[in-house]
Amino acid sequence: MSTLRELKTRIGSVSSTEKTTSAMKMISSAKMHKYTAQVQRMLPYRNMVQSVLGHLLATDGEFSSPLITTREVSKVAIVVFGSDDGLCGAYNVNILKSLMSTVKKVRDELGNDVAITVIPVGKKIVKAVQHVNDAGFAVETVDYINTRSTVDQLHDFTAMLLRRFLDKECDRVLLQYMHFVSTSRQRPACDQMLPVSYQALEQAADKQAANSPCLFEPDANSIFNSVLPLYIRSMMQEVFTEASASEQATRVMAMQTASDNAKDLLDDLNLEYNKLRQQSITTELLDIIGGQVER
Repeated sequence: MSTLRELKTRIGSVSSTEKTTSAMKMISSAKMHKYTAQVQRMLPYRNMVQSVLGHLLATDGEFSSPLITTREVSKVAIVVFGSDDGLCGAYNVNILKSLMSTVKKVRDELGNDVAITVIPVGKKIVKAVQHVNDAGFAVETVDYINTRSTVDQLHDFTAMLLRRFLDKECDRVLLQYMHFVSTSRQRPACDQMLPVSYQALEQAADKQAANSPCLFEPDANSIFNSVLPLYIRSMMQEVFTEASASEQATRVMAMQTASDNAKDLLDDLNLEYNKLRQQSITTELLDIIGGQVER
């Protein structure tokens, strides 16, 4: 009977775990849909900024801005977006692998003397980066930025990166994150935020809107310098939201796998419990019958 009690305890424990993982899957799924909806809501704003850029670039004028000025790169800052919470499978491990790949590419391009500063966002990726040995980069944490940061905090973070770039504290700023494709698929991505690539602006610009003639007041270059920070801010917001959606999608898949494993284990335990219970009943019946025969 002690074996039956142990199995019953294990069945109760696994059943409780299965309920917990199912609930976590539902919560993560709701959060994932919230973040993907935020990305969709950002599209009109981003399209508007790109439309303005399209009109400006269509003038074939010369634009000057310190945010698009390329210079010799000796210091690179890489902002890597991870997670604050666990139970999201290999999400942070994959991000760390993609970060190390980016570090290698930067060194292959710019040489081993380039100074690389990694700015991790998320407690889990902070710990993962700090435990990397002989990585050849410095780790800097920013206290007020994490995966739950508000829009204002994210804008302050973006402004801080802009200020560092303009003050020549870094010559290039990269954003390392997981690009959300679907619930079951996220791929590593690394976007250059600063300096803004002129070719990227041309690709992102709304060419259809650019075909219509416009009058600019004040001059086109002044408007360009006013719109460009908005473009950078929208890029940071989009990357941050996509990283959050990818984290929740990974957690949905991890909790789904955990729930399936719990159900399979629960079925095996119930089967074993029923077998032992039937065996116990059979043994008791045989004892009763045997006692009646002897009498």
